[in-house]
Amino acid sequence: MRGTKKYRHVIETPDPGKWELAGYEATLPISEKSNPITRELDKADPVQIVQLLKECDAEIFQEEDEALLNYKRLYSESVLKTMIDIISKVQEVLKDPDNTLIVLSGGGASGRLAFLIAVSFNKLLKGLGQLPRYTYIIAGGDRSLVVSQEGLEDCALLGIEELRKVCEGKKKVVFIGISCGLSAPFVAGQLDFCMNNLDIFLPVLVGFNPISMARSEKIEGWHSTFRQVAERMQKLQESHKAFILNPAVGPEGISGSSRMKGGSATKILLETLLLAAHKTVSKDTDISETCLLEILRTYERAHKVTYAQSRKIAALVKQAGTSLQKKACVYMVGWHTLGIIAIMDGAECIPTFGADYNDVRGFLIGDRSEMFNKEADLIAQGPQFAFSQEDFVKTILPSLTELDTVLFLFTLDDDLTQVEKLVVQVKEKTSNVQALSHATVGQYLPKFQRELSTKWILNTVSTGAHVLKGKILHNYMMDLRVSNSKLFWRAVSILQRFTGHSQARCQESLLQTIYDPEVLSDEIRSAEISKHIARATEKNQVVPTALLCLLRNCSVQEARLRLDTSPSIRAAIEASLNVPGRKRGADK
Repeated sequence: MRGTKKYRHVIETPDPGKWELAGYEATLPISEKSNPITRELDKADPVQIVQLLKECDAEIFQEEDEALLNYKRLYSESVLKTMIDIISKVQEVLKDPDNTLIVLSGGGASGRLAFLIAVSFNKLLKGLGQLPRYTYIIAGGDRSLVVSQEGLEDCALLGIEELRKVCEGKKKVVFIGISCGLSAPFVAGQLDFCMNNLDIFLPVLVGFNPISMARSEKIEGWHSTFRQVAERMQKLQESHKAFILNPAVGPEGISGSSRMKGGSATKILLETLLLAAHKTVSKDTDISETCLLEILRTYERAHKVTYAQSRKIAALVKQAGTSLQKKACVYMVGWHTLGIIAIMDGAECIPTFGADYNDVRGFLIGDRSEMFNKEADLIAQGPQFAFSQEDFVKTILPSLTELDTVLFLFTLDDDLTQVEKLVVQVKEKTSNVQALSHATVGQYLPKFQRELSTKWILNTVSTGAHVLKGKILHNYMMDLRVSNSKLFWRAVSILQRFTGHSQARCQESLLQTIYDPEVLSDEIRSAEISKHIARATEKNQVVPTALLCLLRNCSVQEARLRLDTSPSIRAAIEASLNVPGRKRGADK
């Protein structure tokens, strides 16, 4: 089927990457490996940054190569078959609206995507005169949609409690747990709960690592590991009582930053699956591989259409980078679901780049009355939680400066008079005004693909801007916020890579930085990871400080002084990496 002219690739997909070779960063799961494509991302100019991230995104659509490790890919027969099996279960819920539910859940970026997809498909049902059938769960509740609260995804019991609440009284639930790295305890708890209640729940796991690479550390305060949960699901899949959808899409452009490719692949997979289910139910037809391929190719086409604008995207990257370098802000103002994508992108810069909540920030224009589970949780919670048009006009507009960048996101079907009015107000404050507009007629992108196109562009702009600000070394996030267990161990791994020291030594340096000026006691060293994270979340530049301590064999105070007096984090680290006589790191 896929070899015929009708189903050939829309974009030119890359050859299999070096990351697929046996032994490449063998101790790391795919989602944490460094992508060879972006190895020199930190030295790239805006045009090169866009080109490199374009190539990374194209890997989503690459087909498997049997000569290599033969990871399952998006177009693998086994993945398409699993999608068809899941669709048949979703159809049952769509055909029987009485006490049934489709739940999408995740933490951080995955939870925000769960929200976006649930909102979109409920709107689709409303347009057909049907009641909502979708709901979402995000670790930390609606507050986490707007502001990063990564630590809350470490609690399996909290995930179970939230799932119980939304499913009370339901007789049939399709539960879709999203964890790009197969690692989030919040989702592991929910999947385990579903497997203990198979008379009501059908659990589906979505992620982008093989089961053998699922997280194997015991989950704090719980009885299991994520890998054990996934292996149990794998056995149940044989009898169609659980499903795992985990094609490999390759390492991220910024190592471990699953908001990028992992998020895009989540959107592509789940929307394809749900669109196919709705389409076949409305037409009363059987689902086929052909139907899935037709939808998947529209997302490929979105990649081609989006990156045809690479020069313009590069100009945006340069402008946003200039604003951040001058300690100014980037504001993204989007209409309807494009506004949701803007909010997502801004919130995700906080843990990824150690950004302040105001550095890159999204705002939503339009009716949001039916979007949130508990919008009340967002009202009057302080400036971090302000994201409406009124908030932008009242709190951002008066303080805009010529150094700030404002990006408007809309379609030509939106209220262009309203767009123009806001643009005029912004232009009185800054000339750095840009627009991303989507046509909605003719040979242009449908709604879901417009959203993905916008996500790709915003991810590229915010990532590229932080690269230009000097927050990245090679393709590693050097200033990540140590705000959950996954990020704690990622921080230790980064320290190992650039120093060549043992895990124990790197963990000691990280803890010393977190607890400074307190002396590390045996009690601190043996404390649960959650205690370290609670302390680290309040601190800035934890990872670069610990790295300089190791490279320079210096105190935390000296390391911080070097960072404060350096033009960028990258510059400070490179100067220390190049000290004569320094031990060669594992990186080399």
